[in-house]
Amino acid sequence: MRRELNRREFLRTIGLAAVGAAASGCAGALRASANEGKDRPPNFVVIFIDDMAYADIGPFGARDYPTPNLDRMAAEGVRFTDFYAAASSCTPSRAALMTGCYPQRVGLPDVLGPNAKIGISDQEKTIAEVLKPLGYATACYGKWHLGDKLKFLPTRHGFDEYFGLPYSNDMWPRHPEAPQAYPDLPLIEGERVVAYDPDQTQLTTWYTERAVRFIEKNKDRPFFLYVPHSMVHVPLHVSDKFKDKSGKGLFADVVMEIDWSVGQILSTLTRLGLDKNTMVVFCSDNGPWLSYGDHAGCAAPLREGKGTTFEGGQREPTLFWWPGTIPAGKTCNELTSTMDLLPTMARLAGAQLPAHKIDGKDIWPLLAGQAGAKSPHEAFFFYQSFALEAVRSGPWKLHFPHAYRTLGDGPRAVGGVPAKYKQAKTELALYNLETDIGEQHNVADQNPDVVARLQRLADAMRQDLGDSARKAEGTGRRPSGQV
Repeated sequence: MRRELNRREFLRTIGLAAVGAAASGCAGALRASANEGKDRPPNFVVIFIDDMAYADIGPFGARDYPTPNLDRMAAEGVRFTDFYAAASSCTPSRAALMTGCYPQRVGLPDVLGPNAKIGISDQEKTIAEVLKPLGYATACYGKWHLGDKLKFLPTRHGFDEYFGLPYSNDMWPRHPEAPQAYPDLPLIEGERVVAYDPDQTQLTTWYTERAVRFIEKNKDRPFFLYVPHSMVHVPLHVSDKFKDKSGKGLFADVVMEIDWSVGQILSTLTRLGLDKNTMVVFCSDNGPWLSYGDHAGCAAPLREGKGTTFEGGQREPTLFWWPGTIPAGKTCNELTSTMDLLPTMARLAGAQLPAHKIDGKDIWPLLAGQAGAKSPHEAFFFYQSFALEAVRSGPWKLHFPHAYRTLGDGPRAVGGVPAKYKQAKTELALYNLETDIGEQHNVADQNPDVVARLQRLADAMRQDLGDSARKAEGTGRRPSGQV
């Protein structure tokens, strides 16, 4: 059984490093150019985990099992403490990562199931499509979840290679709550199904082996490698080489195998002499699926988890690694997001941004450790589907009245069979995340000016992307792709 991380332990683990970095935004020395002395654009690797909690890895507080390769990334790179997924569930979060936009802007605010009639639009530009005109090789190995019809697959949106599952690994006939509700789970290579209901114990290994081969094959040209792992989403599966290795249960075994995968990628880059010209990003699509108990991650000291707009749903354990370019062993406490990857990579590669509006910002000054660098975001908005539920600006986060799912004080699930959520409601609530990371103390009454300012920011966003809770449509939405 994994030990729960309490607030005091968490702050001791992560807070001390944060204090030093906060004084200067993100400490370190800014290089004159990220690509100085290099004769080709940098490579990019994005390792995107499924349903990982904030405290599931060593650099963010996990102590019951080792994650040496992620520890290495943190020691040799930058740890971002206030880095958000743009949604608290699979499809919208991945849409935001790929396009640099809030998922509401690109018409994908909800999770897609098998045979969905919508998906990512041809009018949107993915990171892969932004980089390809510069000669980048591109590959996606893992969970896509932006539509499973042919026109929505990665190979139709900038990726040269694809191997993986088109959606979540629990969307199969053995779902514990909905047996036979889903068709057989397809494993796709390129645009062809190569197996149904594949051996999920091999998924992490397969994705990793493909990633290593891709790096080796493209060592002499710039590349973008996207590895969206199927784990640690339930149902949990682990290979024989990591089964029972942690001594702390299946979830810990799975995290250790993910860490191994990271190590394989880092060591391949180093072995081929590519580490000094490759930026590696480690992040997750949303927080833990808490109803699965011992098959889910540890959200503490954050509030709630996946499927909510509290911190446990969207604040993600995030690491950036680029030896010799990104300062080593630093911590950044500035507000940042998965949407920032596209514009930041475009800047570093010298690529053109999409012509249409995006929401991400270039965060290179933060990554490089420029003295006094601050978040480029005036505010960050928390949507559930098309309902605007919260807004953050600086340390302040304002929740609007809304319902949310919670386990409350109910029993913890075991063995992969989920517990039942209850419905709860929050009032208008203001939290200072600098002093109250767990969103426990509503200080709205004591800070009316802050509440008013955040409400104005929210009103402006409602005009842009709408708010179904207030029947506001918004003028900045674009349609999803359709079949």
